[in-house]
Amino acid sequence: MPNQVLLDPETEIASVESEETPLWSQIGREPSYVRALYTNLRDAIFPTKLPPLELESKPVSVVDPLAQEPLWAEIWHDLRDVYFPAKLPPLELQSHEVAVRDILAVPRDRQASLIAGGVHVAILAAIIIFAIWHPKSAVVQPPPIKVSTVTPFLPFSPKMLGEMGGGGGGGDHDLLMASKGKLPQIAKTQFVPPEEIIRNDHPKLAVAPTVVVPQEVQLPNANMPNLGDPTTTVRGPASNGTGTQSGIGSGHSGGVGSGTGAGVGPGEDGGYGGGVMHVGNGVMPPKLIYSVDPEFSDEARKAKFQGTSVVSLIVDTNGMPQNIQVLRALGMGLDEKAIEAVKQYRFKPAKFHGKPVAVEIDIEVDFHIY
Repeated sequence: MPNQVLLDPETEIASVESEETPLWSQIGREPSYVRALYTNLRDAIFPTKLPPLELESKPVSVVDPLAQEPLWAEIWHDLRDVYFPAKLPPLELQSHEVAVRDILAVPRDRQASLIAGGVHVAILAAIIIFAIWHPKSAVVQPPPIKVSTVTPFLPFSPKMLGEMGGGGGGGDHDLLMASKGKLPQIAKTQFVPPEEIIRNDHPKLAVAPTVVVPQEVQLPNANMPNLGDPTTTVRGPASNGTGTQSGIGSGHSGGVGSGTGAGVGPGEDGGYGGGVMHVGNGVMPPKLIYSVDPEFSDEARKAKFQGTSVVSLIVDTNGMPQNIQVLRALGMGLDEKAIEAVKQYRFKPAKFHGKPVAVEIDIEVDFHIY
């Protein structure tokens, strides 16, 4: 496009208004398409030389935003502002004070204060109680069933049940348990106790060893050449057992088994089976029907000592505890408390062939602080 000379707007508008012709006079005078194309090509290839552009504007001086004063000038201006500050006219504020309500001047609601204080006291008391209070509780476990290897009871008739009772046992302070073997002869009296290991090979008067058991009782026996305990599972080496006062077994008094007497099996005073039986082999265990929680002793409570005490007792035919003894002691007075609690226990008695019998059991008494 050819350059144009910039004119004053008012002059340009006036010239345009003067040269303006009516629209009806321009109709039919527009150049043809070919002539317009030729004109455009000519102006593009051979543009018309116009006089140089004359600008009417003049430069205006402005502040250089990148200009920077010397360092010494900046230091001087800073010192001057610090030591000789310019005095400015007093500040005139257009704001005005607005009256507001003093929140501290109005007293707090008394009911709300009491409720808040009570809640704080309750929370503090709960924290203190939780920190220093340790509830005590002693859990009594049901009496465990103690199954021991006793002489197996046979299905006797009711007539023979009346002849039972007692038992026997013995030993010779051996380190090993009595080994398996057959029983000696049955007799009403005993002159020589049975022995698997004979200490006197050449006695002055040889008498056959016997055990005191009623003749009507048919005892289970082992088909073995040596004497021993037919109910044990220990096979060899030969041993009279860990008991005392001669005999075979873990008891004493010349019998065979774990009892006291010249008979066979648990119990005492001869015979078979024992007046005091053990659970198992046809003997039904007693059932605990009433118990009490044992109390802590003062010494154990102060030391916060806890544990489990094991006591042994005999439950008689009436379900009453008898002969209570401590098997595993705790100390600090808890064993005595365990015995006091067990004395108040009541049981449904054990039964053998449908009849109440006395049995020996162990009970764990638990002292625990929760």
